[in-house]
Amino acid sequence: MSNPILIGKGNQEAVLYTNMLSRHGLIAGATGTGKTVTLKVLAEALSNEGIPSFVADVKGDLASLAEEGQMNDKLQERLQSMGIQDFSFQAFPVEFWDVLAEKGLPVRTTVSDMGAILLSRLMGLNDVQEGILNIVFKVADDNGLLLLDLKDLKAMCNHVADNAAELMRDYGNISKQSVGAIMRSLLIIEEQGGDLFFGEPALNIGDIMKKNPEGKGIINILASDKLFQMPKLYSTFLLWFLSELFEELPEAGDLEKPKIVFFFDEAHLLFEETPTVLLDQIELMVKLIRSKGVGIFFVTQNPTDIPDPVLAQLGNRIQHALRAYTPKEQKSVKTAAETFRQKEGQDIEKAIMELKVGEALVSTLDEKGIPSYVDKVTIYPPKSKFGTLDLMKQQQIINNSYFYSKYAESIDRESADEKLEKADIEKQNEAEEMKKEAEEKKKQEEYQKELEKLKKKPAGRPAMTPMDRLAKNVMGAIGSEMGRQISRGIFGILKR
Repeated sequence: MSNPILIGKGNQEAVLYTNMLSRHGLIAGATGTGKTVTLKVLAEALSNEGIPSFVADVKGDLASLAEEGQMNDKLQERLQSMGIQDFSFQAFPVEFWDVLAEKGLPVRTTVSDMGAILLSRLMGLNDVQEGILNIVFKVADDNGLLLLDLKDLKAMCNHVADNAAELMRDYGNISKQSVGAIMRSLLIIEEQGGDLFFGEPALNIGDIMKKNPEGKGIINILASDKLFQMPKLYSTFLLWFLSELFEELPEAGDLEKPKIVFFFDEAHLLFEETPTVLLDQIELMVKLIRSKGVGIFFVTQNPTDIPDPVLAQLGNRIQHALRAYTPKEQKSVKTAAETFRQKEGQDIEKAIMELKVGEALVSTLDEKGIPSYVDKVTIYPPKSKFGTLDLMKQQQIINNSYFYSKYAESIDRESADEKLEKADIEKQNEAEEMKKEAEEKKKQEEYQKELEKLKKKPAGRPAMTPMDRLAKNVMGAIGSEMGRQISRGIFGILKR
């Protein structure tokens, strides 16, 4: 049977039913209106129900879920005003993760698992460049070359460019200019920390869907304060994470409790400058992932940040205050008000603009999936600590993690980069061997030519005996003397 999760109190208690969490949800509101507190309260309640969650910690104040809270005057006043008497503080089981490997266990995936479509979005490639990247992936697959990290992808791009003429017949036109643009984009991603994100061991999705020994769901916290400053990498990583959940998890149907609930903070980044084909895939994934036992909550400033087809899939709505000082903002408030099921006579637009910090308009699905009427609710205070967690304590939790030995150190096994380098060396050695063979062959040919010339020369005179040589010398001397006499006679005559 579904269990109710209490998140706040209005005219009646605001309840989220566990069997409806996979129908997804929205937490919206202007900066400073209480979205983060609402997220913490939800994550705490899920943990107590034995449901793991994954949250992106953009501001650095979700890590404190690991430490129990403390009473203060402001909190005491809030509890009294809400009529809460049995409130107790609590620390929650957490795992810290970090794409940049600074404030959590490294989160890695392989280039192959990321795929050409998401990589194209991450690198900001145009259609032609994305087509070339798909060819790079196809050539790698056809030749059994693993694309694990950015070194592999760069090596593969160079290989495709160097062999463009040969590959063109089977894979189509390959522009070296487009390959060059891809290489430049890879350098930018590498500088932003992509070299840390791509590699092995890759994150096993099953490792973020755990409970602790007491049966509480583990809250997986992604350190995102630095990652958020690189919005393309941040949003593409979270989108990859969702796609991994979608692809890896088997069909589960409607469950009494979801396997995991995913909170996508600053969700507007997911949909900015996103190609239509990718938006269509996101919409389809959000629609179908509920059957895998996954719930998604988009956290953003305004419901209009979410495309209508995706917004229509979000059954549980928690709307904090919005401010409307311009015509555009007033239109956004009106749009937000229209997304709620409201009773006759309610002025939702006015209510949204008059909400105080920690208050929200809430409409959730009942156990049968019917949206409740919107109610003005004061969100319960979190049981964990407000603010940030001491960095030394956070590091201690990281070092003591069950998964530390599995993910802390990277692995660099033989893949495309190493294999292509080995192939190049073999090719060079083969070329040098062929050159030596050609030079040796040329020498042999020249030797044969010289030998043939010697064979074709006429035979020499027979060797002379000593008597022959003596006779030759005597005759030579006589001839010379006669020659001189004749010469003098002639010149003598001429002289006369």
